[in-house]
Amino acid sequence: MTTTLTAPLATAAPLTMADLSAKVSGSSFYAGMRILPRPEREAMFAIYGFCRIVDDIADDQTAPRDRRGAMLDDWARWIGALYRGGDTGQAAFLAEAVRRFDLQEADFQEVIAGMRMDVDADICWPDFATLDLYCDRVASAVGRLSVNVFGMERAVGVDLAHHLGRALQFTNILRDIDEDAGIDRVYLPIEALRLAGITPTTPAALLGEAGVYTAARWLAAKAQAHFRAAGAILRARPRGHLVAPRLMEAAYAPVLERMIAAGWHAPRHRIRVSKLALLGMALRLWLFR
Repeated sequence: MTTTLTAPLATAAPLTMADLSAKVSGSSFYAGMRILPRPEREAMFAIYGFCRIVDDIADDQTAPRDRRGAMLDDWARWIGALYRGGDTGQAAFLAEAVRRFDLQEADFQEVIAGMRMDVDADICWPDFATLDLYCDRVASAVGRLSVNVFGMERAVGVDLAHHLGRALQFTNILRDIDEDAGIDRVYLPIEALRLAGITPTTPAALLGEAGVYTAARWLAAKAQAHFRAAGAILRARPRGHLVAPRLMEAAYAPVLERMIAAGWHAPRHRIRVSKLALLGMALRLWLFR
């Protein structure tokens, strides 16, 4: 989602819990977060509120890159102040979650670094190592913050965040090929495009290439492997409040399979997750947890 940023964040009113709830209410994670105990729920709202804010900064196509970069610099400084003292600015709403759940500064800073990758230049056909780093920052780092709130043992939680974060982000990339190209971004890695016989020129030209199907299948196989690894961790029933990650695995692995079955030949149709179905899944997972 893109928003227009018209004033410095430093002058904005402090965010309330109602504001944070509204920011994440459209997220696929919302149903799973709503049924957490209150302290965990509010911490997750804070984490995802932060993610939405910095993501909106990165995706704002109306603001110059240097302006967006400066806003991310503000957030990096405010996050640092949560741990070392000073002006926490608009990050003040995170203080309670940081204190209660021992959230790590490095994970917040990695999320900001991932957003900065989108701000510094439009990402087009990166090598896979760069794509994997990007996904670690914008997805798995969010998972590493979340698993502390879920009460998981840290090493198991980090492993789950690694696999589930990449599985979800690869799935989003495969679902949003056309939308991303519309803002001059192509996240399909160059290795996959070369395997498909594609020499990319522009994002718009890429959309008509028949080989997109082969390139997408290459990345889909990696997403499937990460879903399998995440599923194995969840089936082992580690300690913690795991309705949210179980919901994401149960909802998005089938989306990936539906995309594989439909293929990626143009015209592509975006496959969505039903919010009603998500609510039903969340209820079942909670009842039979």
